[in-house]
Amino acid sequence: MAVKVIETVEEFNQEISKEATVVDFYAEWCGPCKMFAPIFDLTSNEESSVNFIKVDTDKLKEVALKYNVMSIPTIIMFKNGEVVKQNSGFMPKDILKQFIK
Repeated sequence: MAVKVIETVEEFNQEISKEATVVDFYAEWCGPCKMFAPIFDLTSNEESSVNFIKVDTDKLKEVALKYNVMSIPTIIMFKNGEVVKQNSGFMPKDILKQFIK
């Protein structure tokens, strides 16, 4: 499944209300975010039961603040709109797959 880049707060709220959603909070200027992006994309293609979205923290600051995103990349797993897991920093693919389970 392709990664969806979120543009609005409403779109974010709609996406996280789904059964299982993994959110990559990132910024265009962030080096570790750029290194993590292909891993996130590849994993999204392998894990069809999970919704993968990205939120640019510079564009949607209010969403980042609501979920206490203080460093990037930060990955948050939502189930039915509720946070179930959160991790900050770069993750190798095998760790991301474990995080999703």
